[in-house]
Amino acid sequence: MRIALLGGTGDIGEGLALRLARDTTHEVVVGSRTAEKAASAVEEYADRLGDDLTAELSSAENDDAAVDADVVAVCVPPYHVSDTVESVADQLDDAVLVSPAVGISRDDEGFHYNRPPHGSVAEVAAEAAPDAVQVVGAFQNLAAGALADLEHDLGFDVIVTGDDADAKATVTALVEEIDGLRALDGGALANSAEVEAMTPLLINLAVENDGLHDLGVSFH
Repeated sequence: MRIALLGGTGDIGEGLALRLARDTTHEVVVGSRTAEKAASAVEEYADRLGDDLTAELSSAENDDAAVDADVVAVCVPPYHVSDTVESVADQLDDAVLVSPAVGISRDDEGFHYNRPPHGSVAEVAAEAAPDAVQVVGAFQNLAAGALADLEHDLGFDVIVTGDDADAKATVTALVEEIDGLRALDGGALANSAEVEAMTPLLINLAVENDGLHDLGVSFH
C-alpha cells in the first residue's frame, strides 16, 4: 500500500512517518511543499531508524506524493488543510483521505478547541476534497512528541470516524499495524468534532499535572 504523508516533515507527520517506516512494510512517501525539504526529512528519518527501517521510505513534493496513493494523510496545520487538499485534488483518485489535524487556540487559561464553521477539521478536509474521495478522521489525539519518540511505548487508542465502511476499515487496519495503537470506530465523520475536542483537554492535563507529558487516550 502506498501511503502519502502531506506535510510529513511537521510534528505529526514526522511521528507517523517514523512509526509507519518502522512497523510496516508499506510504501511511505513523505511530502512537503518543496522536494528539498521532504528529501532532507527522509534522510533524517532513515538515519534515526537505521536497521529498524522496514518500509519503502521516499520523498516528494505534496502533489507528487499523492499520485497513486491508497491513503493520503493531511499532516498540516488546520488552517492549511483546505488549501493542501485542493492542491492535490486531481491526484487523489481512489485514495482514502485521512485528517489528523485539530484546531486549537490558547489564552491565559489554557488550550481550547477552535471549532471550524464546517464542524470539524475532518469535515473541512471533506469539503475541500472531490466528492468521490472518502475522508476519515484519525490520529487527532496522539501527542506528536510521543509518536516521534520511538523509545516511547504508546499504548493509546485511535478513534476512527468516517461515512464509508471500507475507508474506515482501511485506516483501522493501518492504525493497528503501528505498535501500541488500537483503532476504535467513532461512527460518522460528523462525530469528528467530539474527537478533535479532546486534544486541547489532553494538552491542558499534560500541562497542569506532573508525569502526564505526552498524554494519550485509552478506553477500558
